[in-house]
Amino acid sequence: MAMITSEVKDSSSTLLVNKLLLDALDQRWKNYRAELKRCRAEFSNEAVHDLRGAARRMLAIIRLLNSISPRPRLQKLNRAFKDQLDEFNDLRDTQVILAEISETLQELPQLQIFQGYLQGVEKSLLKTLRKKLKVIDLFDVSKRVRRMRESLKTESNDDLGSQILQAVDDAFLITKQRQNWINPAQAATIHRVRVAFKSFRYMVEIIHPLLQNFPSENLEHMHDYQALMGEIQDVEVIMQTFADAPVRVASFDAEPVRRYYERRHARAISAYIEDMNQLNTFWRPAPDQLFPWEK
Repeated sequence: MAMITSEVKDSSSTLLVNKLLLDALDQRWKNYRAELKRCRAEFSNEAVHDLRGAARRMLAIIRLLNSISPRPRLQKLNRAFKDQLDEFNDLRDTQVILAEISETLQELPQLQIFQGYLQGVEKSLLKTLRKKLKVIDLFDVSKRVRRMRESLKTESNDDLGSQILQAVDDAFLITKQRQNWINPAQAATIHRVRVAFKSFRYMVEIIHPLLQNFPSENLEHMHDYQALMGEIQDVEVIMQTFADAPVRVASFDAEPVRRYYERRHARAISAYIEDMNQLNTFWRPAPDQLFPWEK
């Protein structure tokens, strides 16, 4: 498949790009509805994780389309999926910590009381969110997705290819700028890179079939790169949750636990700093320069 460039003008290329966006929208909307149905039926950790991923990919296609051509009507659609992700944040954090504790309990047996406390928190969150999932009404969201699809289907835009690349260039530039501001002593600066990188990564997922010679393994490398930053965030969530726990839960000698996770945190930051320039292999440094895999 020919690579789209800022020079693309012919109608066949425009139709190709338009079809890719339509197919991406259709597939992501289909996957989201399937994951919502599955989550309503079983509500397992895996189902919740996959529903969050499906919602994030819907957000990615919405934001990509909006960055190409601002569409005010997409704001409500964007908000609907963003609100749903926010609803799952506490459950996701709790389940991450419980998974971590199950692996470190033998080394830190004093965490058993904390584990019991979090299992109670998880049970309460699951009960609340299960109810919310059952009453989610997709009528308005479906209507907006349908309108977005019809608008895209009838859109005639000879610059669509170059606008897509510009949108991804912009997302990459934001990620690079935030990376330049990283201070290893302030983990929040790495978290800001992670947030920007997520948007960039999901955009690349959408458009990569249009990129000539794009290495398929890059998608997995991008996942692993994001995971390096995710490890830092996860350890911070554990430390903060432990610090905020009721006194009765953390009444034992917490110093060994604190030291353990401080070491984990430092190692996670070092691991990311060591590999952070891998970011440069995922995209071109400027719109008028070659992609790394073309060199």
